[in-house]
Amino acid sequence: MAGEVDFGIKGMEAFDYRGKTVLLRLDINSTLHPETKRIVSENRINMSIPTIQYILDQNAKLVIIAHQGDTLDYENLIPMTEHAKKLSDKLGITVQYVDDVAGPAAQDAIKNLEPGEAVLLGNLRYLTEEISTFENSVKLEPDQMLGTYLVRNIAPLVDYYVNDAFSAAHRNAPSMVAFQELLPTAGGLLMMKELSALTKVMTCPEKPSIFVLGGAKISDAFGMMKQVLENGSADKILACGVTGNIMLMASGYSISKPTEKFIKDRSLDVFIEPAKTYLTKYPGKIIFPVDLAYEENGQRREVDMKDLPVEAPLFDIGSKTIAVFAEEIRKAGTIFVNGPAGVYEKEVFEKGTKEIWKAIAEAKGYSVIGGGDTVSAAQKFIDIKNIGYVCTAGGAMVQFLSGEEMPLIKAMKKASRK
Repeated sequence: MAGEVDFGIKGMEAFDYRGKTVLLRLDINSTLHPETKRIVSENRINMSIPTIQYILDQNAKLVIIAHQGDTLDYENLIPMTEHAKKLSDKLGITVQYVDDVAGPAAQDAIKNLEPGEAVLLGNLRYLTEEISTFENSVKLEPDQMLGTYLVRNIAPLVDYYVNDAFSAAHRNAPSMVAFQELLPTAGGLLMMKELSALTKVMTCPEKPSIFVLGGAKISDAFGMMKQVLENGSADKILACGVTGNIMLMASGYSISKPTEKFIKDRSLDVFIEPAKTYLTKYPGKIIFPVDLAYEENGQRREVDMKDLPVEAPLFDIGSKTIAVFAEEIRKAGTIFVNGPAGVYEKEVFEKGTKEIWKAIAEAKGYSVIGGGDTVSAAQKFIDIKNIGYVCTAGGAMVQFLSGEEMPLIKAMKKASRK
């Protein structure tokens, strides 16, 4: 089987679920409207449907566990009633919702399931043991999680565990890594697709392979950059956003006082020295902006590198840089994108991101994108059907491409060896 050969993880076809109770861990954590708390992006829900349908088609009893929100976005820590409704509409069946994670109501719902029925249990992040602050403060190994409230209450009631939550693969939580210690385990259809797409980018990309790294989360960009430059996955890196500004500063440019203050106030200047190292060690592989854009009296202005510094914040790449990047993208065999080229949410600075996305959509190369802000930017400017693969993951994707073995993947491999 492809999954086992490539990743050491059993795929769903490894087991017969007929009449059995299957515990399915999804990541359907969705973007919500800030005021109404209604779901505004159904992408992760849509991507989960094939795995759910696969299990139900075998007349299994399906128990779905998932989360919405966390300590850092506690305002989104809400009941998942709407998630169940949307799953029901898309599947054409009633997916019950029980606003209880692992207590008596949840246990009764599982026991009362008939073959072909499904229930979504309450928001996992209602449980202390599932939130990120617990993970960061109480560092447990998977075998130490068997006594947690979730595992001890749910594991005895189910026959199989399927994980289709690659986008949470970097999380060391009981719902992600502990059930594998006790139950026959398989990776869901979406997980295998995510792994395949990202592995293709990392290990056997069609050449030349271009990484477009932008946005404000430059720790992500630099983590990936080190790995893909060292292992040769990337032939060129197109640096834009804050990463592009860091590369300019590493090259000796004084770009603008407000932009440099923004970088220093957030301690992002610590990336200047690594940037100098990469520019020296990999000459010609990192392409950074040749012009940038700023706002003056409500109008977009562009400035060449030779005319820097300016006194205004620099929030986008300029037309000459767009042309350079677009040509590299046009010639690419593989294109990976993480982060927009500028502050695209503001109309005066949307040009760089918009034009780069158009170039990617029109390119013949295989394209992979991921990360919430990246996907949001793509959806604003292009039809994402023109992208080769849209990864549901953000942090997990970054860790995977940075060469780190994530808790979920380690747990899945261990389970498959049993």
